[in-house]
Amino acid sequence: MSDPSPTSPAESAPRTRRRLPRQERFAQLIDVSWRLIGEEGTDALSLGRLAEAAGITKPTVYEHFGTRQGLLAALYQDFERRQNRVIDDAIAASAPALEDKARVIAASYIDCVLTEGREIPGVLAALSGSPELARLKKECQQDYLAKCRQALAPWAGPQGLGAAGLWAMLGAADALACAARDGDVGQPQARDELYQVILAVVRRSGGATLEV
Repeated sequence: MSDPSPTSPAESAPRTRRRLPRQERFAQLIDVSWRLIGEEGTDALSLGRLAEAAGITKPTVYEHFGTRQGLLAALYQDFERRQNRVIDDAIAASAPALEDKARVIAASYIDCVLTEGREIPGVLAALSGSPELARLKKECQQDYLAKCRQALAPWAGPQGLGAAGLWAMLGAADALACAARDGDVGQPQARDELYQVILAVVRRSGGATLEV
């Protein structure tokens, strides 16, 4: 019987932990945080627990987030970025008609909250009352309203969609998404109701005459 092949130096050397670039490490920590929240709940998430789960030292986690509040804020921003990407892609791929734009805006918002936002209530609850959350929510809301205003502008009146109408759309979107997530209404019903709200807002703007 022949002797086994000698082990190469690379195989015999102990494995060394690869130092990730800062952005890659940040993305890894965000992913591990979402996994921990899904498995153990938001209350269990701490910078120390995150370091343990990610297999790195605590100082590295502190360098990225500073505090637990900083970590939670980063998770909220990550969720909003992913949600915006889905909505942007849906709007861009939709047909150039008001009904199509309104339908994808409604469906993508409801679907995002249901498919990606199951851990978000815990993050929001943990951030409740923090000035950082208030600032982040305001920024995200303004971004979303600007997105809707731009997508629906061709069918709005000469003055465009007013702030009150846009905030009404956002309020309906949040309420219906939460109701669908909690099982109070079905996902299709939430989508359709939000679609109707969007059409009504555009109609009231004095733009297009719609057939619903």
